[in-house]
Amino acid sequence: MTEFKLPELGENIDQGDLVRLMISPGASVAEGQPVMELETDKAVVEVPSSVAGTVKEIRVKEGDKVKVGQVIFTVENGAGGKIKSATEPKAQAMKAPAEKQSPPVQQAVPPSKTEAQAAAVSSAPAISAAVGATEFTLPELGENIDQGDLVRLMISPGAKVSEGQPVMELETDKAVVEVPSSVTGTVKDVRVKEGEKVKVGQLIFTLEGGTATLPEKAKHAPVEHISEQHEARLSVQAAMQAEGKTAAQVFLPDQPQPPAPRGFAMPEQLDKVAGTEHRQPAPAAPHVRRLARELGVDIHEVKGTGPGGRISEDDVKAYSKSLLTSVAAVAQSAQAGHFVEPTLPDFTRFGRIERVSMRGVRRKTAAHLREAWNTIPHVTQQDKADITELEQLRARFAPKAEEAGGKMTVTAIALRVCASALKIFPQFNASIDMAKEEIVYKQYINIGVAVDTDRGLLVPVIREVDKKNIVELAAELTQLSQKAREKKLAPAEMEGGTFTITNLGGIGGTGFSPIVNHPEVAIIGLSRSSMEPIWLNGKFEPRLVLPLSLSYDHRLIDGADAARFLRWIAEAFEQPFLLSVQG
Repeated sequence: MTEFKLPELGENIDQGDLVRLMISPGASVAEGQPVMELETDKAVVEVPSSVAGTVKEIRVKEGDKVKVGQVIFTVENGAGGKIKSATEPKAQAMKAPAEKQSPPVQQAVPPSKTEAQAAAVSSAPAISAAVGATEFTLPELGENIDQGDLVRLMISPGAKVSEGQPVMELETDKAVVEVPSSVTGTVKDVRVKEGEKVKVGQLIFTLEGGTATLPEKAKHAPVEHISEQHEARLSVQAAMQAEGKTAAQVFLPDQPQPPAPRGFAMPEQLDKVAGTEHRQPAPAAPHVRRLARELGVDIHEVKGTGPGGRISEDDVKAYSKSLLTSVAAVAQSAQAGHFVEPTLPDFTRFGRIERVSMRGVRRKTAAHLREAWNTIPHVTQQDKADITELEQLRARFAPKAEEAGGKMTVTAIALRVCASALKIFPQFNASIDMAKEEIVYKQYINIGVAVDTDRGLLVPVIREVDKKNIVELAAELTQLSQKAREKKLAPAEMEGGTFTITNLGGIGGTGFSPIVNHPEVAIIGLSRSSMEPIWLNGKFEPRLVLPLSLSYDHRLIDGADAARFLRWIAEAFEQPFLLSVQG
């Protein structure tokens, strides 16, 4: 049984979303046949099979996140995968004594620059072994170098390669090096391509009828294009070896210097602001620092993942990508009103927890209110209304509302009051279209009323409120509230609102800040009415006072207009006669 695993997808891509599977158990698969569609951060790609046979078991399903190296499916009577030597037992037997040594390389080099390397190569006896199919893997490149960028390939399938022949140019953190072949034969399959990152030990190409040279002692690094500075360093090291001295004997420690007289020094904080702050050189190669400059990245801010904190190109690119991602997220959030949810701590560290799925009304309410809060710059205006006379009228006309099938509540009266106010202040019966930079004034008045249910908050909408009297509104409000609590409210009955009323008076409270029901621009909240001493006619009198809270979209509504609107509503509650006069 053979396993097919997700292959490498490209630089910095380690997973993708499985969009479509093109195989099923029992199907025959050929090598190179597309078996799945995967969506990465960059594109949707078809992934070809590297095995052939009959599909036995599929380990993933559409919609899964699949990682590089994860088993996708298994095949019976399969072929493909890693190419093995035809005489593998012999190769393994020959490899055993030299298991800890690096593959040898031979390269003609100028004696003036690499005498030590040439001497090491010439002094290393080698064993040649003939094998049916030989693999060439990337040899050791030097201390603390485990990978490089493939700049140029010097071979192709069908080409003949001899031992010591340069087969590729690799750019490491230190230099561009030519990597010589340690095998001889005809190239069968090249497993890498230019531009890829290649790691030490990774398979580069295979040969047919090849011979491999196994070293006994010598450990030889690829030939580098050595700079003058590096050449000088090699010369110093050779001289030290010739004289039998150590680095500590040659390079004596600096003698302590007497402290210089203290003169004028720029303040440390000003030094930083001026951009002249002294910082230690970043542990990065010149080409990595150059890449950082080109990307506009401060190399000192990049955290290195290499040995000793060394910074690689991948570290710079990852840091740059994180900056771009965060900037894009902020820009998108500011434009669309969506923000990234902060990560929660591990609550199990403090005690037992229970997780319950957020479903239905609660999930929809959470998403909608977050969008409203993030989109609308909220301001809440507070006021009070003396409803002593209104309460007397409400008790008088309550039987008429009951005959119509409703209840004469403060909310029913508030519907009529607010409808009249919206006619006088049309900016409260509008919406904002920021995409077109327009204000949408609505020629109809549909008011939503927040209803508390066991499933969460629902807002049924009463249509054409301005064309109905208080008794009709009371009856319709009672019917819609009942339907909401009995889970019989249709989606269409919660759409088309232009303004919202929410009443917490039945529970309590002296005021609150309701959230505007986007795309509306205002909402009014009613709290519990209570008896308060009010100064009237030269004395304090006990009066029934209703707290009012108006939240509004400050992009469209100014504070002065909000104060006038809320005061008009308060006076309408205080003087019900205004409704009959002003409509």
